[in-house]
Amino acid sequence: MRVPSLMVVLFALTYNSCKKEPEPIAQETTEFKIDYEKFVLDNGLEVILHEDHSDPIVAVATMMHVGSNREKPGKTGFAHFFEHMSFNDSENVPVGANRKMIPEWGGSRNGGTWSDGTVYYEVVPKDAFEKILWIDSDRFGYMINTVTKEALEREKQVVKNEKRQRVDNAAYGYTDEIIRKYLYPEGHPYSWTVIGALPDLQAATIEDVKEFYNQYYGASNASLVIAGDIDIEETKGLVEKWFGEIPSGPEVEKLQVDPVVLEETKSLYFEDNFAKLPEMRMVFPTVEEYHQDVYALEILGKLLSGSKNAPLYNAIVQEQKLAPNVGTYQSSNELAGEFIFRVRANAGTDLDSVKIAIEKGLTMFETNGVNEKDLKRIKAELETDLYQGVSTVLNKAFQLVQDNEFKGDPGFIVESAKLTEAVTAADVMRVYNQYIKDKNYVMTSVVPKGQLDLAVTNAMPATVWQERVRYNVANEEVGQGAEAVYEKTPTKHDRSEPAFGELPLFKSPEIWRGTLENGLTLYGIENHEVPLVQFDITIPGGQLLDPIGKEGVSSLLSDLMLEGTATKTPAELEEALGLLGATVRMYSDKEDFHITGSCLTKNFEGTMSLVKEIILEPRWDFKEFERLKLALKTNLKGREANPNTIGFNAFNRLVYGENHRFGTPSSGTLESIKEITIKDLKSYYNNLSPKEAKFHIAGAITKEQTEHIVSVLNTWNGYKIAVPHYNLPIANRKGNLYFIDVPDAKQSVIYIGKLVVSAKDENADKLEFANEILGGGSSGRLFQTLRIEKGYTYGAYSGFSKSNEVAPFAVRTSVRANATLKSLEIIKEMLENYQSSFTNDEVKLTKNKILKSNTRAFESLRAQLSILKNISKYNKPDTYIEDTQDALTKMTLNDYRTTINNYLNEEEMIYVVVGDKKLLLHELNKLEKPIIELDIHGNVIDVPAFY
Repeated sequence: MRVPSLMVVLFALTYNSCKKEPEPIAQETTEFKIDYEKFVLDNGLEVILHEDHSDPIVAVATMMHVGSNREKPGKTGFAHFFEHMSFNDSENVPVGANRKMIPEWGGSRNGGTWSDGTVYYEVVPKDAFEKILWIDSDRFGYMINTVTKEALEREKQVVKNEKRQRVDNAAYGYTDEIIRKYLYPEGHPYSWTVIGALPDLQAATIEDVKEFYNQYYGASNASLVIAGDIDIEETKGLVEKWFGEIPSGPEVEKLQVDPVVLEETKSLYFEDNFAKLPEMRMVFPTVEEYHQDVYALEILGKLLSGSKNAPLYNAIVQEQKLAPNVGTYQSSNELAGEFIFRVRANAGTDLDSVKIAIEKGLTMFETNGVNEKDLKRIKAELETDLYQGVSTVLNKAFQLVQDNEFKGDPGFIVESAKLTEAVTAADVMRVYNQYIKDKNYVMTSVVPKGQLDLAVTNAMPATVWQERVRYNVANEEVGQGAEAVYEKTPTKHDRSEPAFGELPLFKSPEIWRGTLENGLTLYGIENHEVPLVQFDITIPGGQLLDPIGKEGVSSLLSDLMLEGTATKTPAELEEALGLLGATVRMYSDKEDFHITGSCLTKNFEGTMSLVKEIILEPRWDFKEFERLKLALKTNLKGREANPNTIGFNAFNRLVYGENHRFGTPSSGTLESIKEITIKDLKSYYNNLSPKEAKFHIAGAITKEQTEHIVSVLNTWNGYKIAVPHYNLPIANRKGNLYFIDVPDAKQSVIYIGKLVVSAKDENADKLEFANEILGGGSSGRLFQTLRIEKGYTYGAYSGFSKSNEVAPFAVRTSVRANATLKSLEIIKEMLENYQSSFTNDEVKLTKNKILKSNTRAFESLRAQLSILKNISKYNKPDTYIEDTQDALTKMTLNDYRTTINNYLNEEEMIYVVVGDKKLLLHELNKLEKPIIELDIHGNVIDVPAFY
């Protein structure tokens, strides 16, 4: 494995005549940078290449310098809509191939639009590198002639579903629209949201699409980055071939920086149909991206609320207990910026009290100023974030393309790091006084419906356009339509599909093992691409060891153990970790308790000393326990606002039953946490034993170094803990449809499934393979039918989670409310016919997709840590991924059909639908399934009946 150029020199080898000592970890590093080569094609396209041979994959990112800030009032949301249209068809690529073929090559693809730009990106195995240049360049330069009215109308429905899912059907979804409307003057490029208004979208025409393309999608208005396992000189020729004939396009006039000056403070309130908690935001106009004050403003945000010592945290969370947390942060765009205060308060909290607490916190900040140690801590954390942010080839591609297109310097990250490091306490106070103190702002009070008394006094009502959902709307039914008729654009180079290169197959990394004296088992992967380590301690038990009736104990314990140690207050522990640039967190899931972390390799020893202290010397701070319990209550109440969470929790309760641990969320319920005491947490603490625990580590560190440093945990002792087993329920619910009412929901959340297999079952991998065609990403039948063909949803998938316990398979999607029945009928028929419709073509396609996707699936340190956790938890061999690949190649059509018949029988599945009862319930009777109504907690409120 070649070490990329951004890697720093970490280790020095030392020996003596008697024995080999662990290699010391060097403290000095070379200057951080990302090597690249930049050139410009004759058509004006700026190209940046970065060579990294650490994995056989290539990332491609194309940045178009056009976002929603180029739109006109009455045609909002168009940049984002055009991104969607771009993924449809192009002249030299088969119809539908852009969304379907890339996953079949083992790649991933997507796009994103924001106020200032649009990015398209792919990551593929290196054998598909030229294919991705072919398909990406064709999307860029040769798609406009293929646009049809049918494609236009179909994509409108997809984008409208995205808006319903992310905005209309989500708590606080309208807040951004309110802020933009009142912060920016009418007509300002940021005065509307990126996703825009549905009436504007519905009115879009083919002429609008062509006008937008011709104006903004020229090569001279873009940057292209290719990063990964490439040869620079060879790639230059391929880029010239595939992108060189794309028209330059007209010159796009540069937008001028347009900061906002508010003449007065504006206070607005809004009653939110989904919100269960009151939320306040205060937004101050600041400066644009790349302005010299951005770096001080970013640090100001972390100083105000980002630690236990922060003044706003103290005033709001610690002293007055108004909210679980508070956020302050700088958000910059190309033309202007915003500094944001955000508090989602406890249920029933008057937002006037939150506003007063914010003012008190700011007064504390003005009085005390900037603590130099806090400044040092934040800079250490940002150094770690810097390396985390470029730890994959796709992340490096994003960084290079963003800085090239908007700053004109692909390598600006080096200068950015220096500017951050140079920020002084005086700089922070200066920007606070210049942009925040005594300045006007926009404030929003978003409160649950019917709780206007919680809004800030004298706030004015904010209005937003809200869709009225009706059944049987003719203009929302779309279809594939005929292919476009056009004359192909003549090109000098042949634009036929290129052949695959040599197929790279995943090769298991070398895995080392070790054992401490106390029985803690070590698993590691050495990876020197960036000077980081990520680690995980997995202790068996998790939710399974929660006391009956007090589900949530283990989750609360995982929070409390990070609130200080016997010798450190919560603030002191946080500071100690921050000065190392380290992140340590704990969480409890269904079957395990986890202690995880990451840091620069040079700080691993210091980090592990603190981990030892956290494990062995808990503080048992009753005040923090009470705060955390209140925060958990608030968070659980907030989840009642999320239809997806409601559906997920109800589905698990139904498939596992009320008596099985997994029928309850691992963080508990409002009922189960009521009687939890700190004594319960102390009792659970005795389950944290190293005897069956596993320590996993991936990163720039050797086995010898790890063993030497982690040996600090040898003083951690305990006994082997017996983890209880719970019986699975008798499957007596199959065939039922369970309905949960969320009034005025614009979408319906759907879960369909059943319990299938344990991850240790010999058929688990077979089921995963068999699901790939049905719901494995954007090329799956669910996605292709419900989104691409019908326009009913933004996404539709299926799969099953992995655990030692038998886990459920589920189809999951959110669909347009008035397409709920049709979506259910399609899914039902698809499941019923899946076995018979699975052919040898699908056998070949499944093999190809999974084998190739494995080459990119384990690039990151997190993914490599996942390999180690799978090996240790499920007792898999080190080569299990290669073994799985071998088993995949041997699967026959009969194996697939047998697996589908055994595990994916539609008649054995339950249906869960979360949506608007008054619109849907009578209509769902046509599905001819017993309908049982549940409340949002999964309790039956009606007996089985046909409506």
